[in-house]
Amino acid sequence: MEYCKVFLKPKKEESLLRFHPWVFSGAIQSVEGDPEEGDLVEVYGANQHFLAIGHYQVGSIAVRVLSFTPITIDNAFWIERIRIAYELRKTLRLAGIENNNTFRLVHGEGDNLPGLVIDMYAHTAVMQAHSVGMHYARHQIAEALKAVLGDTLQNIYYKSEATLPYKANLGSENGYLFGGEVEDVAIENGLKFYVDWQKGQKTGFFVDQRENRSLLEHYAKDRSVLNMFCYTGGFSFYAMRGGAKVVHSVDSSAKAISLTKKNVELNFPGDPRHEAYAEDAFKYLEKMGSNYDLIILDPPAFAKHKNVLRNALQGYRKLNAIAFEKIKPGGILFTFSCSQVVSKENFRLAVFSAAAQSGRNVRILHQLTQPADHPVNIYHPEGEYLKGLVLYVE
Repeated sequence: MEYCKVFLKPKKEESLLRFHPWVFSGAIQSVEGDPEEGDLVEVYGANQHFLAIGHYQVGSIAVRVLSFTPITIDNAFWIERIRIAYELRKTLRLAGIENNNTFRLVHGEGDNLPGLVIDMYAHTAVMQAHSVGMHYARHQIAEALKAVLGDTLQNIYYKSEATLPYKANLGSENGYLFGGEVEDVAIENGLKFYVDWQKGQKTGFFVDQRENRSLLEHYAKDRSVLNMFCYTGGFSFYAMRGGAKVVHSVDSSAKAISLTKKNVELNFPGDPRHEAYAEDAFKYLEKMGSNYDLIILDPPAFAKHKNVLRNALQGYRKLNAIAFEKIKPGGILFTFSCSQVVSKENFRLAVFSAAAQSGRNVRILHQLTQPADHPVNIYHPEGEYLKGLVLYVE
């Protein structure tokens, strides 16, 4: 098959020769043919040698690379990429495990499929496209999922209305590409939870905090726990299993609080240790007393673009400053940023500033990141988005 060709300016192929999976629009000298957003294109250096093949798109990232060798992007390609991703999850002892059926199967560039995210909840795959090319390939990807996962796969839900470029005018609607029997209780490390992949945030649950929730469980015994921005209560029910004395879950969304209550009830029916509040995080923190000796701060991304980075860092500083001020002596703070544009250094500096402002002795116990089913392509360090610190506050 003949593809349109993208030619780079002289000396602009270095990043591709280092296997970075993006071609920026400013690196392009000329385009042969008239590719539309989502089309497959071949990328060539200034001296006409082949560099890569990938999805063409409008914007600063002009091509998302699928392969650095000249191959045909066909059904066999999708099956092979999904198979490799699935084998990795089996190696990680996440797939096919009795007490865990929840994991990320495909993590964009980390699995050499830029623009594609697939999370598994029991027998349901929730697919999210972040590029027009992946949107156009969704049916091929669905067939590849069926080929690789076989009978263990009963539903494929496509959820990309909110993640596709709005200027592309695709009229994309969320819905089932396969199946439709909703089995919305999933299991993570033996704990059950309801997943609302149709109306919930992301794909329905924050799979990326699994290992950090497990770590929290080890610190929860006999502590009074505050789970801020609790969403569906993941950290809360891990804290309860860890033997927490009391657990309070707070989120501004009444729908999230309702799901948190259902999830806690699913695992600890009638347990009086848990209470949940639909309230603004900053207001709750400001008015609360020094009642907690374990606090989780896991806010939504404060910065999605570099132009709001300064405001985001101020937000992290303010949030952590209140926690340092209010947490009991000997307390433990789990604090996170999931903003890709906030570097580890920036986040740590914001938390350091907040600690200094409080004047308290603070020690770093753990530096946290995303789990292994959210792998970072070694050639694409931008893929490391989740940052976390576990701090001991005297």
